[in-house]
Amino acid sequence: MEWLNRLMALDRRWIFLLVAIGTALPIIFPIGFKVSVTPPAKALFDRIEQMGPDDVVLLSFDYGPSTAPENDPMADAVLRHCFSKRVKVVLLSLFPIGGVTMADQSLARVLRDFPDIRRGIDYAHLGYKSGSQATMKQMGEDIHRVFPTDRYGMALSEVPLLQRVRTYDDMKLVVSFATGIIGEWWANLINAQFHIPVAVGCTAVSAPKYYAYLQSGQMVGLLGGLKGASEYERLVIDRYPIVEAAYTRAGLYTAIKGMDAQTIIHTLILLFIIMANVAFFAGRGRAAQAKR
Repeated sequence: MEWLNRLMALDRRWIFLLVAIGTALPIIFPIGFKVSVTPPAKALFDRIEQMGPDDVVLLSFDYGPSTAPENDPMADAVLRHCFSKRVKVVLLSLFPIGGVTMADQSLARVLRDFPDIRRGIDYAHLGYKSGSQATMKQMGEDIHRVFPTDRYGMALSEVPLLQRVRTYDDMKLVVSFATGIIGEWWANLINAQFHIPVAVGCTAVSAPKYYAYLQSGQMVGLLGGLKGASEYERLVIDRYPIVEAAYTRAGLYTAIKGMDAQTIIHTLILLFIIMANVAFFAGRGRAAQAKR
């Protein structure tokens, strides 16, 4: 059985090469596999969809570069949704390792598609603050005292949007794009104490622990990993066709492209597992025959 000998002696570098090709090609040439939307993602979309130009959403960038492939697309999609509806946005970060940079980069990627969105009027960027739990609680009393100036050094009292936003009572929703435990603090501390609705966009490995908060009503929506991000992208594209042009732009990494690559890689891994098992059992059968 020559084919079996070749299969068992296959150089693993061929496998690495196939995985690399399977990852790169869908990013360069998007396939567009169908994305099914789950209720937790739809619930967050509907919550923002019900808002108007006078409503304010707080987006907290509580992650760093290590989870950016999963968190970046969901942050971009929610930001695009808010800007499409003219919902006002306040950005900040409580994550010390690159969180504020993630907010800067997300804002830069999205603003190029919304040239009429104005800083200080349509959105405000508060920057980073240490002491996550203490910062969250103090913001419930007075945001201006916690953040005397915004990311760009302007006093909050001079930022038009922040002149009418001083506590959580002046906001409709908090969305935390999170790695680690900060997302849980928004749900179990701030939602419980200040009663502001909270949603979380987290990595896939963290998603299971957030379902308890979702089912208990402490969260109004959940984006779990790249799959959750792709669901939100799909919802925004379907509702706002003008946004689709941004997602078809060459060179822009999106969750839908990422899911194409992930689907192909998972299929390849399954094929390799099946082939390895076939080779193993065929080899064992041949060895048993040889002993007789």
